Amino acid sequence: MEINLVVLNVGNSRLAVAPFRAGELGEVVRVDLKEPAAWGPAISSAWKQIAGRENAAVVGASVNPDQEEPVEQAVLDAVNRHVVWVGEDLDLPIKVLTENPEQTGIDRVLNVAAAYEQVGKACVVVDAGTAVTVDYCNDRGEFVGGAIAPGAAMQLDALHDHTARLPRVRPFAAPADPLGRSTQQAILHGVYHGIRGMVKEVIENYATELGTWPDLIATGGDAPVLFKDWELVHAIAPDLTLYGIALAYANHHLAHGT
Repeated sequence: MEINLVVLNVGNSRLAVAPFRAGELGEVVRVDLKEPAAWGPAISSAWKQIAGRENAAVVGASVNPDQEEPVEQAVLDAVNRHVVWVGEDLDLPIKVLTENPEQTGIDRVLNVAAAYEQVGKACVVVDAGTAVTVDYCNDRGEFVGGAIAPGAAMQLDALHDHTARLPRVRPFAAPADPLGRSTQQAILHGVYHGIRGMVKEVIENYATELGTWPDLIATGGDAPVLFKDWELVHAIAPDLTLYGIALAYANHHLAHGT
């Protein structure tokens, strides 16, 4: 079956839009959820690249229920299509073994599914976005569980908002001074090394459970800053969730013979 899709990832702060044409991911556009006027043009541009092709569809995943209806309406207005939602209209591409699978973030599941599809064995995905998640997949390709922590921007905001004198640091970056000689550099040290240290500690726990060190795949907007050239990271895949959405679509239709 030829995969021709517009995929939508509705996050906590941004909407990612991209075409898959004959299974190949095209340009990814990320627009702020606070700027709905930008959604329609991004959706229309992606749709033009697959319009008229076999099985053309719009497929989405969301961790932000309040934005699903507005995004659905934007798609209808832009290309006269309804969104096919992963987890509602489409089966999840992997089994979820958490205590409450329905409460497990769909982006976490899709990231792990896409990573497992590539490596074919137990692996870990760290997603560094609004939150930082570190999720584990076993050798059978089942989502076992993970860790959730505040993302870099959230930590930077919290330090400013809940103290009297600490500045708001923007943009997030790797610390330039190895000793944190300024307040700004000290804050960057705390957030940067705090996230990396958390990720390392969590993966060590997974490795102990697994009996071997799993491949670590990094994704999310802050992944290049946090993990570029880090020896623990097997690969950085910025669009992992989008591949997971396409995988869910393909697996669902293969399983149901449609």
